[in-house]
Amino acid sequence: MQIRTGDTHDPRVIALLDHHVAAARAQTAPGSAHALDLAGLRAPEIAFWTGWDGETLVATGALKTLSADHGEVKSMHTLQTTRRRGFGGQMLRHIVTEARARGIRRLSLETGSWDYFKPAHALYQAHGFIACGPFDGYVEDPNSLFLTLDLSVPARR
Repeated sequence: MQIRTGDTHDPRVIALLDHHVAAARAQTAPGSAHALDLAGLRAPEIAFWTGWDGETLVATGALKTLSADHGEVKSMHTLQTTRRRGFGGQMLRHIVTEARARGIRRLSLETGSWDYFKPAHALYQAHGFIACGPFDGYVEDPNSLFLTLDLSVPARR
């Protein structure tokens, strides 16, 4: 997979992001979905990437800078037909590497708690993320799972 800076004006990117936001909202209780829409991904504190298998868009991911030393994983999504091929892990490793390069010492995320999100839970936990409490304005919510990764420790191999 080739990872590129995301183009939020590319119709292929727009279509995959629209699907991601719609699916997240459909699988989460009202008011508990926190997926970024296109406007959110265009904010200055967001770095957004896309993953390509040839000319096929297969993954998206973003890093939101919360503070000088804290970032948030956002908009992680893999095309349904290409799941279980390692693209999500590649994107997540890219985001972690970018966060470290920017001096971020803690990387956190919010994802849904429902069964639909269990593959995401497994991915994040396999990369060293552990449960944490709400952060950066999130509140306790039974529909959310909060995870964090301490980037001040050496990367796992």
